[in-house]
Amino acid sequence: EGKQVELGIPEEMRQMAVRFIPLGRAGTPDEAAGPVLFLASPLSDYVTGHIVLVTGGSYM
Repeated sequence: EGKQVELGIPEEMRQMAVRFIPLGRAGTPDEAAGPVLFLASPLSDYVTGHIVLVTGGSYM
């Protein structure tokens, strides 16, 4: 499993936030990299004006 980015957020607050993520855990930088790489690649040339949410399902 990849590293978690904590950014100085207290453990108690991180655990509380995870309860609202349907996947049951915080995402990793590696998981966020996939959509970023897609948007930076020629595969997304026809994608315009769209927001890609990388939230683990916490917002749909």
